[in-house]
Amino acid sequence: MRVRFAPSPTGALHIGGARTALYNWLMARGGGGRMLLRIEDTDRERSTPENVEQILDALRWLGIDWDDAEGTEGGIAFQTRHEPRHRAVIEQLLAEGKAYRSHAKADDVKAYKERLGADRGFRGAEEPTRAAADDATAAVRLVVPDGETVVRDLIRGDTTFRNVHLDDPVIARGDGSPLYNLAVAVDDLDAGITHVVRGEDHLSNTPKQLLVLQALGAEPPQYAHLPLLHGPDGKKLSKRHGAASVQELREAGYLADAVINYLALLGWGDEDDETILSRAQLQERFDVSRVSKNPARFDEQKLRWMNGRYLRAQGLDELTATIAEHLRRTGHGDAIAGRDDLLRTAVEISQEKIQTVQDLWPLAGFLFTGPVDDPKAREKWLGEAHREHLAAARAALAAVEPFTVEAVDATLRELVGARGAKAKDVFQPVRVALAGTAVSPGVFESAVALGREETLRRIDAALATA
Repeated sequence: MRVRFAPSPTGALHIGGARTALYNWLMARGGGGRMLLRIEDTDRERSTPENVEQILDALRWLGIDWDDAEGTEGGIAFQTRHEPRHRAVIEQLLAEGKAYRSHAKADDVKAYKERLGADRGFRGAEEPTRAAADDATAAVRLVVPDGETVVRDLIRGDTTFRNVHLDDPVIARGDGSPLYNLAVAVDDLDAGITHVVRGEDHLSNTPKQLLVLQALGAEPPQYAHLPLLHGPDGKKLSKRHGAASVQELREAGYLADAVINYLALLGWGDEDDETILSRAQLQERFDVSRVSKNPARFDEQKLRWMNGRYLRAQGLDELTATIAEHLRRTGHGDAIAGRDDLLRTAVEISQEKIQTVQDLWPLAGFLFTGPVDDPKAREKWLGEAHREHLAAARAALAAVEPFTVEAVDATLRELVGARGAKAKDVFQPVRVALAGTAVSPGVFESAVALGREETLRRIDAALATA
């Protein structure tokens, strides 16, 4: 088995493209095959080195590797480097009478169909006034033979196209440069690709590529066209649904393993209907023929839930290292520098409440930077109605010995009973004094993480400004 992932480097790697790469990777790794990476960079203006690097960066982060192929750069094939081969194939097809030069434009095709019927495929060789056999600057069209073209798809089954309805496709521009469908078919042939797994937006190109392969006397690969991804509203996935690229998912604090797991299940499911599957399990169980024909819905809330499961499955040291790397990358490196023990504690007391590594800082960043500014929380919990409770909590905490979570917990709960108050009327003022807001890790754990001195200092500051 030889598969390929062949993105066009016109921007960041879209989530749908990442799923395509993943499915190819799972097929290759699970079936003892090889996955090749080909950059289809024929769009010269948009195919920039920066865009290529974005794709490679996304694949590396996801852990989707590829196999070296002969004659590539760093194991990566670039389609534009194959142009001499493409041009040679075009000349071969011309010499064999399987292609011809033509000056026909869109208006000529339209006029042809008006004369012979809208469902009749354009045949440029039948138009002597447009023939250009001796004009090397004319475009080149492939001759569509009689009969039919059958797309055999592992997901969709067979789709038959009657050739009488297919236009002779243009395979080269007037300057001799090859068009996409010629280049893709030749590249797949030369690379020995056995399975082409790609998005259904390429389905309309498949008959043209099959005709090129047929003209070359080559056996076609097996195709599998994946349904597109939709958002929760059933519309094509885009930025309005939230993260739309792999880089955006990484910046939002998702773990690569969780993203891999979630993407694998978008349109495919194992017979056991399990949800949490390791990479090894996915490689062992993935079967492209079980992919649904219907569009899959990317729901970031479900991804958040799954990511939370992966976060809590990590050991504390591993999770702390993951979060530290994220915080350094997102501009909080100075705040956590030299405070490894505090960061580990912050992660430990927050891990049950976070679903992405990005969630840690809004929840527990106050431990490093001081209370945040939440006017509504201050007004509700630090006003006159709760001032006495907070002052009493301050006095009680000053006397706690030792200053441990268990001791702080017992002391504040005892205070609640002694004052005949509700727990929230004591706990929430303390929380807001420490964090600046009413949402934080456990109030007892937060106080101990800060230490007695800093806890009392923050309560004093809150009392002074209440």
